[in-house]
Amino acid sequence: MRSPCPISNTLDIIGDKWTLLVMRDILMFEKSLYSEFLSSWENISTNILAERLKRLEVAGLISKESYQTNPVRYHYSATPAGKTLKPIIRAMGKWGLENLSGTRKPTKHDLESLGARNRRSSL
Repeated sequence: MRSPCPISNTLDIIGDKWTLLVMRDILMFEKSLYSEFLSSWENISTNILAERLKRLEVAGLISKESYQTNPVRYHYSATPAGKTLKPIIRAMGKWGLENLSGTRKPTKHDLESLGARNRRSSL
């Protein structure tokens, strides 16, 4: 029998690094395109990214809408349920800043360089 524990069931959906980082990128950095997710510092592989986007969509945390037909490309956004993860992700970031040496908030320069990297990769 499946556990009724809400923590256990939540972890079934968002309990791995890559899923939380995709949600971080959507909620905190306003990324919405596949190429933008690939430009993140953590260098997620394409097969993992594709699987996590599908998993998040099935779980009802993100939705996708096509913006191009040939080839088909999608714009991803958080659903109302997905948006409720924002305070959890913020709390995890705060905890990391307070408890893990070597962590820091991204600077404006960090964000600009990631944006430039993303623009180069989409050319």
